Amino acid sequence: MPRESTRRLDKENARQKRHGERSDRKKKARRADYSPVEQEPRRTLDEDRDEDRKRDKKKKKKKRVVSGAVMEEGRSQGLRGGSGKDDWRWSDQSFEKQDYYLKKQPKEDKKKKKKKKLWIIIGCSVVALIIIIVVAVVVSQKNKNSDDGGSSSSSSGLNDKDRNTVPDKWKNTYLDPWYWQTTQDFNTTFTDEMVGDLPVMGLNSKWDDSKKANENVPALNEDWGSYADRPARGVNVGGWLNLEPFITPSLFNYDSSMGIIDEWTLCQHYGSSAEKEMEKHYNSFITESTFREIADAGFDHVRIPFGYWAVQLNDGDPYVFRISWRYLLRGIEYARKYGLRVNLDVHGLPGSQNGWNHSGRFGAIGWLNGTDGALNGQRSLDMHDKLSKFFAQDRYKNIITHYGLANEPRMVELDTNSVIQWTEKAYKLVRANGIKALVIFGDGFMGLENWQGKMTGHSDLVLDVHQYVLFNNDQLAFTRQKKVQYACDGWTEQTEISMNTSSGYGPTLFAEWSQSDTDCAPNLNGVGQGTRWEGTLASVDGPKCPTKNKSCSCYESNAGSAKWSNDYKKFLQMFAEAQMHSFEKGWGWWYWTWKTESTVLWSYELALKAGIMPAKAYKRDFNCDTTVPDFGGK
Repeated sequence: MPRESTRRLDKENARQKRHGERSDRKKKARRADYSPVEQEPRRTLDEDRDEDRKRDKKKKKKKRVVSGAVMEEGRSQGLRGGSGKDDWRWSDQSFEKQDYYLKKQPKEDKKKKKKKKLWIIIGCSVVALIIIIVVAVVVSQKNKNSDDGGSSSSSSGLNDKDRNTVPDKWKNTYLDPWYWQTTQDFNTTFTDEMVGDLPVMGLNSKWDDSKKANENVPALNEDWGSYADRPARGVNVGGWLNLEPFITPSLFNYDSSMGIIDEWTLCQHYGSSAEKEMEKHYNSFITESTFREIADAGFDHVRIPFGYWAVQLNDGDPYVFRISWRYLLRGIEYARKYGLRVNLDVHGLPGSQNGWNHSGRFGAIGWLNGTDGALNGQRSLDMHDKLSKFFAQDRYKNIITHYGLANEPRMVELDTNSVIQWTEKAYKLVRANGIKALVIFGDGFMGLENWQGKMTGHSDLVLDVHQYVLFNNDQLAFTRQKKVQYACDGWTEQTEISMNTSSGYGPTLFAEWSQSDTDCAPNLNGVGQGTRWEGTLASVDGPKCPTKNKSCSCYESNAGSAKWSNDYKKFLQMFAEAQMHSFEKGWGWWYWTWKTESTVLWSYELALKAGIMPAKAYKRDFNCDTTVPDFGGK
């Protein structure tokens, strides 16, 4: 081997030797630093218990109160919820309980067992008896409520009354105050007194006619004067005592296959619950606040429509008998309280005088027409005999200023002479019974000029005309500007023609009109029916809006006032005020109607809130004396 290689090998061996010696020294050093620790022997359970007892004795010597804050923060030691290191330990009591449960328990004495069992049986029997008594009381009270008419509404007026004052034959009938859903603002002293075979139920014996609706009109006990000089400004409370599906669509929200389209079919559907359901509506839809708000809006008259079933029922009628009568009487008293004069309106006659749903029954006209036409005509006279005798009482001579005979008889479908003869008979009948109010009859849609020379010689018999552009295809197609112009010019001219006995009937008033410019309100043309505006009504041959094409849409009319343009709102108020101007050329007007569930264009109440009616009916901004704008060209 070469010498150089031998030297390198010797160096490497020496390096490895030194590395090994260093490793040995490190191991010896680590061993020298390490000393084994002895483990504490595991303590026995008894030793633990002894230690616990010693600790408990020490704790008993010194106690302290621990604050709630300390407890919540977990700073208490050895306490429930604390963080002490001894929390895991069992207490002496824990061991005592364990020992107890591990021991064999001594058997109970047989006598004690029997005695214990006897007490358990007695206890259960007492509890069962208490339950039976409670159930009996509840059932008894329920039966009592049933005997009392089941009224669950306001009945505070009965607190000082004795149910035994109600004769058995009248219990659970329309005369029984315990049968009424509410006693609010009714006299609850039982009476079966009748005037004209109609009950005076719910009325107080005294009344006050000193109120006036506003400062522009006389009080009820003061003479109104001539309606030609001071025309009436009024509003209807339609859809209350006789139903109209477009006013209260929620009452007619049924599948179309059920055929519920008017009050007749609705009452049939209700069956035995009809009284309850209808009174619920009567009691809530129109209230005292309604009449107060009507007066606040600047009105001085209110028209109250009702059906003949408030007075009488005929064979086969499903209507609710006389419940609405009590609410009619209360409504008149509310009107009295706020100085409002009343226009009584019989909106539905036996057989239906027009076949429209607001007469009570949609379909064929059975009044003075068809098999029972003459019979229904006589039934209507019998109803007016009762009605007029009742309202001829002194308490009504100041407040009932208008007495309606028949709302909207459809004379274009009826024999004109038969209707006129019936009207003259009815007029003479109510006058003979003491009615002093103006007697109102409908124009029958014949055209105002066609009444010239008919039923003459009666200065207190007044023609009632209902003006709407939306039920006339030609007028419906007018632009907004033209509708206002027509209300100003066309209806003013018609009013003046009708008021003049040489060209029309004579005394004329307008008991229905609306600011609605479309027939888009749901159910207006009948439940589930279409519209003229869009051309979806079966009786029209296409859209009748101004453009008369597919662009005709009900969206805007039904969208709600929040989505209406300023031009549309301006038009609506001007259209309403133009009609007021024209109809005051006659003996006054009544808007249709005060309240609807949701349709703004037919509700004066909602229109006021939307800002599209004058705040006061007697104070208007527009009176047909200025140029009518084009309202955005629509």
